[in-house]
Amino acid sequence: MAMTRSETEAFFEGVRAASEKAIWCALATSSTKGARVRMIHPTWEGRILWFATGPSSAKIAQIKRDPRVELQYQVAPPDFIHVVVRGVAKLVIDEEGKHQAWTAIDYDLTQFGSTGPDDPNFLPVKIEPLYIEHSEMFGSMNKKIWRAKG
Repeated sequence: MAMTRSETEAFFEGVRAASEKAIWCALATSSTKGARVRMIHPTWEGRILWFATGPSSAKIAQIKRDPRVELQYQVAPPDFIHVVVRGVAKLVIDEEGKHQAWTAIDYDLTQFGSTGPDDPNFLPVKIEPLYIEHSEMFGSMNKKIWRAKG
């Protein structure tokens, strides 16, 4: 059953709030040797997720080969909130997009060696979700699912 506009807004607010509590999440990509998982700190901007990395990162090579990704957040006790995001990752190389990502990402990117949005070592990744699951107790309770249209 499709969500109403207000249900969708409440859903995304709950996902954002849970994601902020978890802070870090696992990002799964695929390589020629199989799946690869690593921890990242993405930031929600509306219905889009952003994270940054360097252009020579293994994540970049994997996303270029297969842009389908999955992220999982797990909020620790006492909440036990679980968020799964499946989507398509896009490398952002245009000036406007890099400036948008620099502003949207909610932590100090200079801690990771970037000097600003024009730094050639700053490569933002934009994830457009296709499926989001928000639940409790590892998906066993109060599960809500959002799917992109189309």
